[in-house]
Amino acid sequence: MSTFKRMVSCIREYKRPSLLAPIFIALEVLVECCIPYLTAQLINYINASEGSTEGFLTKIIYNILGYDTAMTELRLEVILVYGLMLFFLAALSMTFGALSAHFCSIASCGFAKNLRHDVYYKIQGFSFENIDKFSTPSLVTRLTTDVSNVQMAYMMIIRTAIRCPLMLIISSVMSIQLGGSLAWLFAGIIPVLGFGLFFIISRARPLFKKIFKKYDKLNESVQENIRGMRVVKSFVREDYERAKFDRASDEVRRDFERADKLLALNTPIMQFCIYTAMLVISFVCATTVIGTNESGLIKVGTLSGMLTYSMQIMMSMMMVSMIFVMVTMAIEAANRIAEVLNEESTLKSPENPVMTLENGDVDFEGVSFKYNQKAEKYALENINLHIKSGQTVGILGVTGSSKSTLISLIPRLYDATAGSVKVGGVDVRDYDLDVLRNGVSVVLQKNLLFSGTIKENLRWGDPDATDEELERICKLAMADEFIQNMPDKYDTYIEQGGTNVSGGQKQRLCIARALLKKPKVLILDDSTSAVDTKTDAMIRKAFREEIPGTTKFIIAQRIASVQDSDVIIMMDDGKIGAVGSHEELMRTSEMYRDVFHSQTKGGSDNE
Repeated sequence: MSTFKRMVSCIREYKRPSLLAPIFIALEVLVECCIPYLTAQLINYINASEGSTEGFLTKIIYNILGYDTAMTELRLEVILVYGLMLFFLAALSMTFGALSAHFCSIASCGFAKNLRHDVYYKIQGFSFENIDKFSTPSLVTRLTTDVSNVQMAYMMIIRTAIRCPLMLIISSVMSIQLGGSLAWLFAGIIPVLGFGLFFIISRARPLFKKIFKKYDKLNESVQENIRGMRVVKSFVREDYERAKFDRASDEVRRDFERADKLLALNTPIMQFCIYTAMLVISFVCATTVIGTNESGLIKVGTLSGMLTYSMQIMMSMMMVSMIFVMVTMAIEAANRIAEVLNEESTLKSPENPVMTLENGDVDFEGVSFKYNQKAEKYALENINLHIKSGQTVGILGVTGSSKSTLISLIPRLYDATAGSVKVGGVDVRDYDLDVLRNGVSVVLQKNLLFSGTIKENLRWGDPDATDEELERICKLAMADEFIQNMPDKYDTYIEQGGTNVSGGQKQRLCIARALLKKPKVLILDDSTSAVDTKTDAMIRKAFREEIPGTTKFIIAQRIASVQDSDVIIMMDDGKIGAVGSHEELMRTSEMYRDVFHSQTKGGSDNE
C-alpha cells in the first residue's frame, strides 16, 4: 500500500473533525478578506471632501437608513453602521478561527494516536527477523519522532495548507476588484517565490533523509548506554561513551545545520518579495492619490486596502513555502512509518491452523537454518533429533555453538531454512502461533521482568491464576522463600527490568511465570546460571516430580545442571557433536569427557 493511503487509513474516526476544520478555516478566510475591503470603503467615505455616497456599500447603507443617496454631508450613523459591520466580521472571524483550531487539534492528535496504535500493534506481530531488519532504536524513532513530524504536517495540511491558498486566491480577487490593474503586480512576484521554494526543497529533502537515519544511530547509542550503565561504570568507560554520543550527536547537528541554512533562505526571499511589492504599490499609489471622487484616480482607502491585501497575499505565499518545507520533512518520516506498516511478518499462522497441541514430542528432521538468506554459512546444519514427551534434554556447547538458535525454532521464533521442526507430531508452521507458543514456554537467556507487582508479572503466564496457584508454582521454582521475606510478599512492586531483585531471584520468577502456562514443552535457556548449585538441583528435582509429562530442554554451561537428563546434546559449531545420556557420552564422546573433567577438576582444585 502506498504511503499516502497508509496515512489516510489512520484518520478513521477523526474524519469528521478533519473535514470540519477546513470548512471553518475557509469561512474564517472569507470573513478576513472582507474586512480590508469594508475598511477601504469606510476610509474612502470619510476621506471624501463632501461625504460622497460613491460606492455600492455606502449606497446600500443609505437605503437601509432611509437617506437620500444624493445627500453629500458626512453622516455619523453611516460610520457607526460601518463600525458595527467590521466588529461583527471580526467576531465572526474569531469564532470561525477558534472552531477551526479546536477541530484541527482533535483531528491531528487523533490521527497521531491512531498512527502510533497501528505501528505499535504492527511491531507486536513482528518476528525476530523483522525486528532485526529495522533494529530496536530505529523502531523507537519511527514510533516517536517520525510520528510527531507527521502529526505536525497533518495539522498544517488541514489548517494552514487550506487557509493560505484560500487567502491567496480570495485576496487576489479582492485586490483586483479594489485596485484594478495594479493588483497584477503580484503576478510578477510568484515566479521568484516559486524558484526560491523549488531550490530550497530540492536540496533540503535529501538532508532530512540522512538525518532520520542518524537519529536511529543516536538513539541506539543512548539505549545501549542506559541499558549497560552498570557495565559502563564498572569499566570506567564514561568518557568513551560520552565521546561516542558526542560523535553521533554532532553528525545530526551538522546535517540539521545544513538543512536549517537552506530553510533560512525562505524568510529573506519571501520578505524581499513582500516589501518590494509594497514599495512598488506605495510608490505608484503615492503619485496618483488625490482623494477626490472626481479625479477617477486611486483613493486613500483603496491604497490602504491594497496594502492590506498585498500583505495577506505575500504572507500566504510565505506560509505556503513553509508548508512545503514541513511536508518535505514529514514525507520522509511518513515513508519510514509506512515501511513498518507495510512490512509483513515472516511468521504467520496458516489459513487453516492446527488449534490443539497434543503432547510434547519434539522432532528435528534435516533442519538447517541461517539468520539471513544472503548469509554464506548456516547457523544450524543438518539437525536430526527425536525427543519423546516428558523427557529432559540437556544442551551443552561452547559459546557460539548455536544452542539458543536450536531451541528458538521450537516455539517458532524463527522458521527453519530447510527441513522441518515438529511438536506433538505436527510441523510448527501448521499451528496457530498463539496455540504453539502457549504450549511451549521459553525462559530466555536474558530474563526480563516488567514494572508491576510480583503477582502481575507472574500472571503473564496465566491471567486467571489464583493466589494459591501462584504460591504453589513459586515453590516449584524455588522462588516462594525469598518472596515471603519481602515486605509486601507477592504484592511487592518490581521496578522496570527487575532492577530491585537479584539475578537469581529474577531467573526464578521468570521460571515460575513460564510454568504457569502449563506448557507441553519447557525451555530454559541458561536460565539457572545465576542460582547456586543447590537451588539449581532442587529446581530440577521439582521439575521431575511435579511436571513429569512436560518435555524439558535445559541449556547450561555446567554439566552438573544436565547430568541427570534423559538426553544430553553436545553442540559443536551449529552441528550435533554427540547425543546420549551422561554415561553414554562419557564412553563415546571425547569432547564431553574433556568438558566434564575440566569442570570437575576445577571443582576439586577449589576445595
